[in-house]
Amino acid sequence: MTTVAVSGTGTTMGRCIADALRRSGAASRVIALDDAGGGADLKRQLAEADVLVHAGWGEGRPSTDEVAARASLDDTRALLEAAGGISHVVFLSSATVYGAWADNRVPITEDAPLRPNPGAFQPVARAEAERLVAEWADDHPSTIATVLRPTVVVGGDQSWLTSVLGGLTRVRPKGSSRPVQFLHIDDVASAVVTVIAPPRVGTFNVAPDGWVDDETARALIGRGWRLPLPGRLARAVTGAPEALMPYVLHPWVVANDRLRAAGWSPSWSAEEALVAAVPPSRWQSLSPSRRQELALGASVVALGGLSATIVALARRSRRR
Repeated sequence: MTTVAVSGTGTTMGRCIADALRRSGAASRVIALDDAGGGADLKRQLAEADVLVHAGWGEGRPSTDEVAARASLDDTRALLEAAGGISHVVFLSSATVYGAWADNRVPITEDAPLRPNPGAFQPVARAEAERLVAEWADDHPSTIATVLRPTVVVGGDQSWLTSVLGGLTRVRPKGSSRPVQFLHIDDVASAVVTVIAPPRVGTFNVAPDGWVDDETARALIGRGWRLPLPGRLARAVTGAPEALMPYVLHPWVVANDRLRAAGWSPSWSAEEALVAAVPPSRWQSLSPSRRQELALGASVVALGGLSATIVALARRSRRR
């Protein structure tokens, strides 16, 4: 029987992972570490667990991103210090640790070096957290460590990162056109289950099969054409820090072959995940009959306006 401690259960991601562990039978008991007060209480809770899933990572906002990244690193250190009796650590990292560069492979595989873009606080911090997890595993020979690197996750707590890095903003920097991936949150949870039962060691990308270009992604959710703006103006409108602009300009899609070989398969394609996760517009949420009524009403208004214009022009012509 396996007891799994999960950090981040106060978020949609953490709750989704905890629910998947219970449903699958991979965990006989799930401990929500968000209920722990830290220090001795954290050590007590982890002493009762066999596996630690570290899914609690705060994304922050552009103005607080550095602070959030540092706080998440501190949380990682605290968890590892308290995890003396744990036999397996699973860290939920991010595909952003590969960095977004013009010379990136498409797709990126797990053997690629970590090159998070300088100044991109969250990717840099996650890469550092991966190093901490690896060092912890080296210092505890009886334990194993697994790192998961999901691409852009949708279906959970939608953040500005999902919108900006996923390419769904209403503006785009001039010259940007790249492949993008969208991973449904349920597929992240099933990936965690896959690497726990049975235990899988090493690093695994988590991504759907294939990818789409960003303009196709926008068309799928009815947002259509985007306004191309110079880079500096695009940054101002989207709220993206300059250090994150490479993630908007360059490809960083990842391969899922290694995780598939471990027995995992995505339930959602990139297109399906995106469409399911993005709420419909007010127009799309209307019934077909209501859309027809509004369209006919608009036609009547337009026809009335045209008729009035014709009458006005005719009167003006007679006066002449």
